Amino acid sequence: MKRKTSIGYIEAIISIFLNIILFGLKYWVGIMSSSVAIIADAWHTLSDSFSSIILLIGFKISNKPADKEHPFGHGRAEIIATVIIGIILAIVGGNFLIESIRKFCSHQAASFGKPAIIITAISVVVKELMARFAIWGGKKTGSKLLIADGWHHRTDSFSSLVILFGIFLGKFYWWADSALGLIMSILIFHTSFEILKGSVSSLIGEKPDKELMDTIVELLKSRINLPIHLHHLHIHNYGDHKEITFHIELPPKMKLKEAHKIADEMESLIRSELKIESTIHIEPLK
Repeated sequence: MKRKTSIGYIEAIISIFLNIILFGLKYWVGIMSSSVAIIADAWHTLSDSFSSIILLIGFKISNKPADKEHPFGHGRAEIIATVIIGIILAIVGGNFLIESIRKFCSHQAASFGKPAIIITAISVVVKELMARFAIWGGKKTGSKLLIADGWHHRTDSFSSLVILFGIFLGKFYWWADSALGLIMSILIFHTSFEILKGSVSSLIGEKPDKELMDTIVELLKSRINLPIHLHHLHIHNYGDHKEITFHIELPPKMKLKEAHKIADEMESLIRSELKIESTIHIEPLK
């Protein structure tokens, strides 16, 4: 958890600093070029800074230990922060879409110059590097929030790349800038959907994957000298803290004290090997 928080803080601080610089440069060339696509891309970049601030807050809250009011810890704050990032992306995409349609209907063309080409190319490289660092950190620490922030950076890199391509098309087609804005909005909506789909699913609750169930069964079989009849397995995610509940069947004539000892042994085994807290319901074997 400390490692995740450390990487999260570093990524967020770097992101805020670089995004503010890129926003200023993109906004400047966007105004000079009268380009809705570049101005929209500038605001998309600034939204990354807002996302990084949310990321910092999310990590700070989720790192708080369990207390009386929150016995399972504060890990879901990270998932909630990820949902907020997804919503921000959807709002940004909607603004791009509206502005691009408005510009197309009014037949407004952009006038791109060399500064627009240089700054857009720099943005492509910088944002992709930021994306790779955030996604690497997310995979290394198992943080969906870091991965979501990384994809936010990558979307910005893709949009800048599309704009760079469109700058050259703008010399031949007046509507190129409007078309680029539409393409960007579609890219952003797609990213927003993917982020929200995973995060909302975690908040609602997901069934345990077959791999985890098989791992638990094999672990118990390797240490417990009894037939394992396990069913009704449910998992509850609280960020880094996970809870599982399941039923086991034991011989009906087994003494309560012995059955309780077996359940305790299983819970300790799962806790030590898988870092998951478990609650076991005992039933008589049919």
